[in-house]
Parts: sequence; C-alpha cells; structure tokens
Amino acid sequence: MRYATKLILYDLVSNVYQTLKQTWDELISPGQLFEIKTEMIRGVPTRAYALAPPSLADVWVNSAGHGGKEYLIYGKERYTYSQAHEIVASVANWLQSNGVTPGERVAIAMRNYPEWMLAYWATVSIGAVVVGMNSWWVADEMKYGLNDSKPKILICDEERLQCFSQIRTEFEFVKLVSVRVPHDEYVEATPWLEILEFGGELPKVSIDPEDEACVFYTSGTTGRPKGAQLTHRGCTNNIFNIAFANAVQPAALSRLRGVESTSSDSPPPVCALIATPLFHVTANNCVAQATTLAGGKIIHMHKWDPAEALDLIEKERVTAFSAVPLMTREILSHPDFKKRDTSSLATMGGGGAAMQPDLVHKVAEEADGAQPTTGYGMTETCGIISAVSSVFFRDKAASVGPAMPTFEIKCVNEKGESLPAGETGELWVRGAPVIKGYLNREDATAETITDGWLHTGDIVYLDEDGFIYLVDRAKDMVLRGGENVYCAEVENALFSHSEVIECIAFSVPDERLGEVVGAAIYMSEGSKSKASELREHCGNLLATYKIPQYIWFVDEPLPKNANGKFMKRAVKEKLDIENAA
Repeated sequence: MRYATKLILYDLVSNVYQTLKQTWDELISPGQLFEIKTEMIRGVPTRAYALAPPSLADVWVNSAGHGGKEYLIYGKERYTYSQAHEIVASVANWLQSNGVTPGERVAIAMRNYPEWMLAYWATVSIGAVVVGMNSWWVADEMKYGLNDSKPKILICDEERLQCFSQIRTEFEFVKLVSVRVPHDEYVEATPWLEILEFGGELPKVSIDPEDEACVFYTSGTTGRPKGAQLTHRGCTNNIFNIAFANAVQPAALSRLRGVESTSSDSPPPVCALIATPLFHVTANNCVAQATTLAGGKIIHMHKWDPAEALDLIEKERVTAFSAVPLMTREILSHPDFKKRDTSSLATMGGGGAAMQPDLVHKVAEEADGAQPTTGYGMTETCGIISAVSSVFFRDKAASVGPAMPTFEIKCVNEKGESLPAGETGELWVRGAPVIKGYLNREDATAETITDGWLHTGDIVYLDEDGFIYLVDRAKDMVLRGGENVYCAEVENALFSHSEVIECIAFSVPDERLGEVVGAAIYMSEGSKSKASELREHCGNLLATYKIPQYIWFVDEPLPKNANGKFMKRAVKEKLDIENAA
C-alpha cells in the first residue's frame, strides 16, 4: 500500500527507483569500496565484498586506530577504544594460557554488560568460537546448549552462574569465569578482574575467512534450538552490508536533489544504543560490530526501559536506535518523549520483527528529524538480508527493502521454481553471509541449505523494484517482541505434563509485543490442573517469554487432518480470547 506522504513531498523526480539502482550499481562496481566479486565458497559460486576484512580479528585490530575515542558506555562506566584493546588482549592471552586453541569454543552467558563484547572480541581474535548463550534460558535449556556446543570456557554473570550451579556436576570439563559476581558462593570460578591482570599484547593467529566465528542458537521446529555456525566471512560481509545500506539510499537522494556530497556533509560520529540482547545478530552483528568498524560509541542498558532509553538518547546524543519495533513504539508513546531532546537521532526503527507501516510513518512524523529504518534478516544470514530507510521506507512502508549486494534472491513455489514479481512464495537467498550450517545437525543443514541457497521459511513477494514484502512465515513459530518461540518447543513442554493428552501452541495477536503464545489443551479425564499449574510446569523447562500467556482447555480431542496432524487454523478460528485462562 502506498501512502499519501509520497516522495513528491521531498520534491523528488519520478524516476527515484531508477536513480537508486544507478547509484547502487556504481557503488558495487570494480574499484569501489563496495565492489562485489563472485568466488567459490563451499563449492558454490557466491557473491561477496572484495574489500571486506578477511576475519573479525582484522575488524578488531583495525579499530585500534580509534584510540582515545569512547567505545563502550554502561552506567557510569566508560571505556575508550584503547582501554578496550588492553582488556581484550589480556582476556585473549588468558584464554590461550588456559588451553583455548583455534576452533575451540568459549560460551558467553550474561546480560548486556561491556564484558560481553570484550569477551567476544578476545575470543574471535584468537580464532576461537563464541557460543552465545540465551540469557533467558533456564537450567534445562542451558544444559542442552552446553552439551551441544561443548565449550572449554563459560563466562557468566551472577544470574547465569546461579542457573549453571544447578547443573554444574554434569559439566566438569567447563572452566568458569565469573563477571560482576561479588562472591563465588554458587560454584568455583575465576573472577573477571583476575583475568584483566594477565596483560600482554594481542596474540597473532591465522584465521581463514570460512572458519567459524560464533555459534548463535535459533529455535527449530523440532522443539530444540539449533546452533547456527556463523563464519568470519559471513560476519564481515554483514558489516559491509550494513555500511552499504547506510550509504546507498542517502547517496541516491543526494543525486535526485542535485546535491553533491562534500566532507562538510559527513554525518556525526555514530552513537548506537543497544536495546536487544547481544546473543542475537541484531544487536551483536548489525549494531555492535558495525559501530565498532565505524569507530562509534556503543551504549549498553542493564535492561530495557523506555524512560531510561530517552534519558540516554538525550544525554549521550545517540544517533542510531535500532531495536525490535515494540521498543521504538514505546519510546514514541512515552509521556516524556516530546519533553526530551532527541534531535541527535538520525535513524530510528527496528529489526528482529516486521515494522508495521503505521510505525514507519509515526517515526517520520513524530521523531525530531530521525528517519525510519528497518533491516530484515536471520541468524542464518549473520544479520540482514535487506534494508530500507528514509523516503524509500515511507513510500513502501509495508516492505523490508531490497536485498543487499551480497545476496542472490528468489521467490519460489513448493517445487522450488522461481516466481515472477508480485507472486507469493518462499524466499531463498544465497551469498557470503549464509551460515556454514547447524552444529551437529547435518539433517537440518541439508534440509535448510541446498546448493548454497538458504530456505528462509518466510513467505514473501517481490515488487517491480526488487523490494521484498513479508507475507507470512512458513515455519511454525511465534515472534514475541523479537524473540522466536517455536510452537513445537512449547508443545513438548506441555506434553511432558502427565495430564496433558493433546495440545497445540500458536500465536495470538498482541498490541504491544506483536504476538504472544497461546495454547489449546485437551486434558486427561478427571484432571483438575489449572492454567497456573501448567504455566508453572512450563516455567521449569522454558524461558519466561515462551510460557503460554493464553490457555484454552478443550472438551474433546483436537481436530486432525488425514495425515494425523493437528488442524491448528480450525482450532484457532473457534477460540475466543475472552474464554482463555
């Protein structure tokens, strides 16, 4: 749908998308910063940036040139790039002294403290692999992740250390590091402050672009998370995709307005507010890594709070706010929004979930000069697949933008046949950022990636300008405020209750979070279990956000199709939210 606030408001000519394509093609042409080349990766011809750093270690080493610039901010704590480099070198040397060699894994389980990024850079800089542990996980979920990834080192904050203490005896092979833990009453661990005293220069290690950089867990339809294996090449190409997205659309607009960019037009230094967890590619790969390459400043929060976010935006002169859309919505709707100085914001938007068209226009109309922006991507692509901002986003507010230069894309039917523009099918993508595969899951890798093509599971259509429009998800999941909740995982938890005979989990629309978890349950005869008891049962197996917010008890077995599968849509259509427990 096109809105009344068309491009004409910006006094632009009618060939805006032709100009965008022309600018795009020039930026990726030979000899340019964003030159694209095709090379054989894992036996597949793959698009990649010619000048992207070979590894994340190179990204970190190059950032040393930012010296005394501020880098990480958390409360009253402020770290310059120089200070961060000293810490990262010390941690890297300590890891090596404790037997961590290239290819071995270091797990990080903590909230968004500065130590998260510092431990991350130290690990990837010595060729080891970061395992990003979901900080929402309960002990059973943490147990699964550790058994699957088998890290040599686990770096925990106090809350995660408490959780790990419940399963410590099963992981004698893991050496523990404690972050911001006043005392080690839970389990024996090496304090972070002790590691900082180790010192030394950053070790030099040979890293291949196709080596694993990290393993981030993404839920699967089997009900258990899958460890996506992100490569160094994939991560550095994603950083370049972010940089390209930030360059191409403003350059096209300047050309349309007949304005030549000059050095005096350079934007202010990047200052990004991290509002989502660093164990996701949105915060880590798209915001933190891209900001680091640009020599910008990263602001961490203890937990999400829109009032605190407004305070930080004003105080730190934040230029970029990118989080799940509900957070952008909460900032705009906060009673103090108009009272605070948000004029530093250049971009404001969302990732990790679709940004609703009304929110696109609210940002453009209510934010003080900030342009709406969004990126669509997946853990399996190390970050973004597409991006859109500014005027282009206002004109195509229901889209997620065009695919970035590293990607070939196609919209396919059930037979894998390409469909023309305007027809709906599953999006497949191929390019350097696509993951190597899933850890210990050759079956899932083969099912998801064929000849380099990643089957995204998202149902889309493409318009005449190549912009992508999300329609639905082929995979059975709930997207709750940017967190993926796969229904099979919820169903498995419910089925483990002795009185649950049949159940299905599904999404329920929610004004604030977009979607929340609902469940229809057929209990055993004579059962007296209440919804509160089932939620408590799930709470021992699942993170809080996965527990069904709405529960319906049904009086007869759930309807099934000829293959014996539950007919979820038929059930959902008969349920009234007012009757939920």
